[in-house]
Amino acid sequence: MLKTLEKLCLLNSPSGDEGAVRDFIIGEIKDFCQYRIDNLGNIIAFKKGKNTPNAKILLDAHMDEVGLIITSVTSEGFLKFATVGGIDTAVMISRRVIINGNVTGVIGLKPVHLCHGDEGKKLPKADSLYIDIGVKSKEEALSLVSLGDTAVICGDYVRSGDKILSKALDDRIGCAILISLLKEESEYDFYATFSVQEEVGLRGAKVATFAVAPDFAIILEGTTAADIADVAEEKQVCNLGNGAAVSFMDRSTLYDKGLYNLALSSGIPCQSKRFVSGGNNAGAVHLSREGVRTVAVSVPCRYIHSASSVADIKDIDSAYKLAKYLILSIAEKKV
Repeated sequence: MLKTLEKLCLLNSPSGDEGAVRDFIIGEIKDFCQYRIDNLGNIIAFKKGKNTPNAKILLDAHMDEVGLIITSVTSEGFLKFATVGGIDTAVMISRRVIINGNVTGVIGLKPVHLCHGDEGKKLPKADSLYIDIGVKSKEEALSLVSLGDTAVICGDYVRSGDKILSKALDDRIGCAILISLLKEESEYDFYATFSVQEEVGLRGAKVATFAVAPDFAIILEGTTAADIADVAEEKQVCNLGNGAAVSFMDRSTLYDKGLYNLALSSGIPCQSKRFVSGGNNAGAVHLSREGVRTVAVSVPCRYIHSASSVADIKDIDSAYKLAKYLILSIAEKKV
């Protein structure tokens, strides 16, 4: 699974441009399940198990990552951009980016020695940043890129002991887990969606869930961990190494209490997500049709939505085991 995760993280697929990850996933799962692509670009898969449960079970992971989109070009050939998804300005400054998979640039800003007063001591506004691709004119820039082209901040995949450092761990972790579940034998049937455009408003999951019409859903995600220096314990959200984080509430979902309690009593190392913030595809999934009983199983990630998010291998294994346990428990009516 970790080899699959590495390959997924090194692909570039910002929201609305998920083709590279989608093609890779199809190559991995095509011999192990039935699948189709919907009009929005979601992969909707069906895994035939040894038995058919009375309830329809869906597992979801999103394919997209945060990125940038080119909005204009200056006369000098610098590219102005908007963020696609939530990216903190601090993690963008002086970072290398790749546009359309083949044009390399760097995110630049005014040099500190040209700043006035306290200007150089403050975080610049996002709209003051630009991408420098090394050209000298607007015409030269437009021969390489077009308005609406997307970019991602470059980040290597590094294994350091039991930690992984990489871009796009949110949510290539969920994709890697879901690929593994589809490739192995399953005791019960289940559906799987690899959804698009989560980072810009849970859009893919909304239409994919409507198509599947599940009774239960398990959302596989990466989530913020703030277990770092000078952060109070109650605000750390979750801790690396303590297992998958199971949510009771976030800004888009109040989670099913039966599924939440089932996960925490599973005997598999896991933890409660201790801070009400953010959201994920559950916000769209649990409101589909007549409602879907939903749980989120997330892998804690420090520095999420940056070029070097950090996750613990033990937590990835915990999320994988917990997903398998929940499929079995739901199918056997333990909740």
